[in-house]
Amino acid sequence: MIDDLRFTVERLDGPVALVAVTGEIDYHSSPRLRSEALALTEGGHPHLVLDVSGVTFCDSSGLSVLIGLWHHTRAAGGSLFLCAVPEPLMRLVRMTGLAGLLPTAPDAADCLARHPAFAQGGGEGAGSGGRG
Repeated sequence: MIDDLRFTVERLDGPVALVAVTGEIDYHSSPRLRSEALALTEGGHPHLVLDVSGVTFCDSSGLSVLIGLWHHTRAAGGSLFLCAVPEPLMRLVRMTGLAGLLPTAPDAADCLARHPAFAQGGGEGAGSGGRG
């Protein structure tokens, strides 16, 4: 199987990294997603905002990576947010109970505007830090 996952850092703003994730998150690509996301958190960006609008498939390996990233970002004093979640992925998030852990927003701009790190003075804009 081909790893067609793309992980593109769209914006680094203080402790927040906005990353566009596109392609399939599966057994073959999930280790790369994990390592690239962990490199960002360990590089001083413990708040990850993943724009997953381009994710075409996610299996249990992908969900496992998201859970692991959630744990890692929290342990680093950060957070993990998902934005522009496609309906098939949102259905998996809801079915597995992850909706209670992973805050979501309709798009990256909304997520960044409401991100707690910005509300605390960690970047531009302000927000309540509420969930979507």
